[in-house]
Amino acid sequence: MMLRKIRLTLAVLFFICTTLLFLDFTGSVHRWLGWMAKIQFLPALLAVNVGVVLLLVAMTLVFGRIYCSVICPLGVFQDIVSWISGKRKKNRFRYSKALNRLRYGVLTVFVVAMIAGVGSFAALLAPYSSYGRMAANLFAPVYQWGNNLLAYLAERADSYAFYTVDVWIKSVPTLAVAAVTFAAVIILAWRGGRTYCNTVCPVGTVLGFLAKYSWLKPVIDTSKCNGCGLCARNCKASCINPKEHAIDYSRCVACMDCINKCRQGAIRYIHPTKLQTAENAQPGANDTKASQDQVSNARRSFLTSTALLATISVVKAQEKKVDGGLAVIQDKKIPKRGTPLTPPGSLSAHNMAQHCTACQLCVSACPNQVLRPSTDLLKLMQPEMSYERGYCRPECTHCSDVCPAGAIRPITKADKSAIQIGHAVWIKKNCIPLTDGVECGNCARHCPTGAIQMVPSDPAAENSPKIPAVNTERCIGCGACENLCPARPFSAIYVEGHEVHRTV
Repeated sequence: MMLRKIRLTLAVLFFICTTLLFLDFTGSVHRWLGWMAKIQFLPALLAVNVGVVLLLVAMTLVFGRIYCSVICPLGVFQDIVSWISGKRKKNRFRYSKALNRLRYGVLTVFVVAMIAGVGSFAALLAPYSSYGRMAANLFAPVYQWGNNLLAYLAERADSYAFYTVDVWIKSVPTLAVAAVTFAAVIILAWRGGRTYCNTVCPVGTVLGFLAKYSWLKPVIDTSKCNGCGLCARNCKASCINPKEHAIDYSRCVACMDCINKCRQGAIRYIHPTKLQTAENAQPGANDTKASQDQVSNARRSFLTSTALLATISVVKAQEKKVDGGLAVIQDKKIPKRGTPLTPPGSLSAHNMAQHCTACQLCVSACPNQVLRPSTDLLKLMQPEMSYERGYCRPECTHCSDVCPAGAIRPITKADKSAIQIGHAVWIKKNCIPLTDGVECGNCARHCPTGAIQMVPSDPAAENSPKIPAVNTERCIGCGACENLCPARPFSAIYVEGHEVHRTV
């Protein structure tokens, strides 16, 4: 069936492109495909992206849950696993009643967690974020190791088409959560197809409620159905009741598999009232022609909506950005900060906690290796900043460019240079001029805002070792001083975060 082929083609394209957003370490993919993260349902809702939310709702009310079968990467990933499992055992599904108490119970807990600001719990259930953590923590290292192998081979051939990248674990707890999620989704999809989507996923529950009222649906023509049950045995949503010739549209993801498997042509993707009209009419050539016209109209409507979604999304794509290059990697230990650092554009720690779904897209996109998932239970897996491997370059706005949920608002390079996310604090006992008796001044030389000046340690002795003096009014908390300080294992100067950012 043509509609099924179209759906499969679009689903594969969306899945590959969305996955590349988490694998890419050059920043080039985000320039062209960053909009795909911003049309995901929950991030668009949290970002109050009204246009995208209304478009997804309208598509669901017209076509059913095509978001789940085409756009959502976790949904497509389950389909891939289910397809592989189906090679081993065919016709393996059967109808099961909807677990509505569990579905709506999980949705209620999810909403309460989001309102209460317990983002770490909500992030565990969000489908796009769950897939993002899997891609960033499990798929990306393999992709990067492959790149490093190619770089090694290219170097031996006197070619510099590839360059090596540093592969490191940004957070052990986040890696563990990603691994458990990966295993759970595979087991559920291998055994039951779309079990996760129709019992756990809060987005699936919301869209499922809307899909019950969709205009176009797979409808069973009882006059043609012979009761073989082949449709139900191939329904990965387990939503077709062959005995009653009924379909639970709240769980149907419009995958079109049932239509493709039906040998009698008894299932059609149309508006239910059209089938009733056709059944009441006299059979004949005109009926056949009308049926063909209905299918053609449904196909044209599907293609028109898909083209509209793609056009609007491309128009909303972000402009190209140029990053500031990779920061110098330093072997240091993380200082104990009283207040964690959140990225410029996040406005405050509260805004970050309220909007972030911990999808790891900003962590993957950071070229300076400054962002990493938090290990704090209340903000588990949400990004925070640390400067052991690099510093937050004033000319880099990658994280604000890619964030789809409004946790990090879009900012310009000029904006970033004026946003104070924290301030530098000097630690006397670690400073090399005082401990080793040598000149340094690294922090002052590399401060992009000129907030650090070297002054004599003894005001009465002009020739005494010079130490840094920090102007906290000018410091923006970029971490250049902390990252480039030669003191080990802890820097002699570090950045203390601010709960609420301000403009300097």
